[in-house]
Amino acid sequence: MGNICGDAEASGSRGLKSTGVLPNSVIQPSERVLADAAATRALGVELARLLLPTVGDHQHPGDASDASSVAAAGPSASVSPPILLLEGDLGAGKTCLVQGLAEALGIDEPITSPTFALAQHYAGRRAGGPTALVHLDLYRLEQPAAADELFAQEEEEAAALGALLAVEWPSRLSFVPAGAWRVALALAQPDRPEAGRRATIQRL
Repeated sequence: MGNICGDAEASGSRGLKSTGVLPNSVIQPSERVLADAAATRALGVELARLLLPTVGDHQHPGDASDASSVAAAGPSASVSPPILLLEGDLGAGKTCLVQGLAEALGIDEPITSPTFALAQHYAGRRAGGPTALVHLDLYRLEQPAAADELFAQEEEEAAALGALLAVEWPSRLSFVPAGAWRVALALAQPDRPEAGRRATIQRL
């Protein structure tokens, strides 16, 4: 898979818990330090396995081993398709995280930002079955109505494919998709990009 991540854009130091396992329902935002690109991709792998529990050998959210790692639990809601909202400035590591999603889904194609194409669809295979990823970038759609329309189209397509839907620049939307997960990426130290990133993770 192609790698367009710089080292400073993303491997993970402190997790949500010492085990590094993401809880399946986070009410309060939880923070993770991402020391380099490998950590950002690793977070993407974790999120894919959490949102699509049939991927790989990850346990289904809610299993006993997951319960011990919940930072702040609440009722789990079923989301179809699973939606991941990626926030952060240009170069914050959003596409790098999507590369981790693709890795977990067994997608071999290079993953690049769909800034000009607006949406990219990827097919993979994992655990004996097909997988899919829809990667949406709303950066160029400054009018909320246009962003909302494209999101609705791609959400329907993702549902039909059984895909995970990753959305960059979700702030262009006029609403927040219910039940989605949000990951906000930012420089750990604004004046030192080499210091890595912080990821704030929350289920909405």
